[in-house]
Amino acid sequence: MTARITPFLWYTKDAEEAANLYVSLFPNSRIERVARMPSESPAGPPGSVVVVDFTLDGQRFTAMAAGPLDPFNHAISFVVACADQAEIDHYWNGLLEGGTAEQCGWLRDRFGVCWQIVPTALAGMIASPDREAAKRANDAMLGMVKFDVAELQAAFAGNR
Repeated sequence: MTARITPFLWYTKDAEEAANLYVSLFPNSRIERVARMPSESPAGPPGSVVVVDFTLDGQRFTAMAAGPLDPFNHAISFVVACADQAEIDHYWNGLLEGGTAEQCGWLRDRFGVCWQIVPTALAGMIASPDREAAKRANDAMLGMVKFDVAELQAAFAGNR
C-alpha cells in the first residue's frame, strides 16, 4: 500500500548516495526504485535527474537529485527516537560522518539534511510533574551536543 503522504527530499546531487546511507543505518529499510529521468528538464539533460523511492524503518520517502533549488534547513528535520545510548551512538555516528554536529542532539548530515537524535526518555523527563527535576534535565540537555543518556538521567535524579 502506498502512503498517502510521503516526505520528498530535493538534493542538489547525491540523492541515491544519501538514500543508500540512510537504508544502511535503519532497520526495516530498503531502496524501492531508482529512476533516471528520460527527458531533458530544467535541471539537466536526460539521465541527470535521479528519483529514488526508499523506505526507512517502514516510512516511505522519495528523494530527487535535480540541482540546486532550496537548501535543507532546520524548519524540517527528522527526529530519531532512541531507546538507549547504543542507539544514539549508532545513528549519531552514522549520520554525522562528513556532516556537522549541533546543539541539543541535532546534526546536519553530509547531504545537508537535519536530524535530531533523541533518547525517548527525554520527553518524559522534561514533562515530569517534578518541575525541579524537569528543569535539571532540560538544563543538562541544553549543554549537550550529542545526548548522553546517563548524564540526563543523573541530572533528572539530582545526582549531577
